Amino acid sequence: MPDLATKRSALDKQLRSLGRTLVAYSGGVDSAFLAWSAHQLLGVDMLAVTADSPSLARAQLTDAVAFANEEGIPLEVNATGEFDRPEYVRNDASRCFHCKDELFTLMEDLRKQRNFDSIAYGVNMDDQSDFRPGQVAAERHRVFAPLRDAGLTKQDIRELAREAGLRIWDKPASACLSSRVEYGRPVTREALAIVEQGEDALRALGFRQVRVRHHGETVRIEIAPEEMPKALDVAMATEFTRIFKNLGFKFVTLDLEGFRSGSMNLLLSPSQLVRRAS
Repeated sequence: MPDLATKRSALDKQLRSLGRTLVAYSGGVDSAFLAWSAHQLLGVDMLAVTADSPSLARAQLTDAVAFANEEGIPLEVNATGEFDRPEYVRNDASRCFHCKDELFTLMEDLRKQRNFDSIAYGVNMDDQSDFRPGQVAAERHRVFAPLRDAGLTKQDIRELAREAGLRIWDKPASACLSSRVEYGRPVTREALAIVEQGEDALRALGFRQVRVRHHGETVRIEIAPEEMPKALDVAMATEFTRIFKNLGFKFVTLDLEGFRSGSMNLLLSPSQLVRRAS
């Protein structure tokens, strides 16, 4: 298996081969490290592009812009229109495809207008083991995946970011807000605002890695396993109840399995877990 230095060398080689490059940038560890790496190698021949929509938490957008400014990474924030797509709002198993299709359509138009050569995004090796319809959209738009193609895992990326002194190296994972809404329940701006307020409230209580899963009248709170002892407290349970009932939920639950990415995918049948858009 290649060591980390070999993987990093492979990443640099791939980035140089892309020419003038647009990088899809959400501010998470993967996309931030990719944007930083591209800027280190390509300078003004790269541009980070952030999709601004109700599915991006305001705190995440603010931090993404701040990191780009700190590192001198050229950044453009563009509004996307996935909420104008009925197939996105209906929130079935292909929702992520339609989100990424909207993003990459916007980026392809931008690439042509600004004479860029390539588009890249931050999928990594670990993402291959999860259900991610957005990768189908990337393939259809011929978007490059330099981190994945260099063999980099999530842990590799965190380690390289730490070695580079990037403050985002241990940033908690944070998927889009729409991923918190159970499949089959329409994604609305109101639902996402409730999820965002709930997660902000949990972080204000001192929790770092959280998810607020929206199941209609019921909220399912996920807390990182290492933070669970703090959550398993009668006083904290009372506070959870107060917060989430004020947000409109009738039932407030704490998931005893703790935080794990993609837990909503457990609601899908095997036939739905097929990498295709429908």
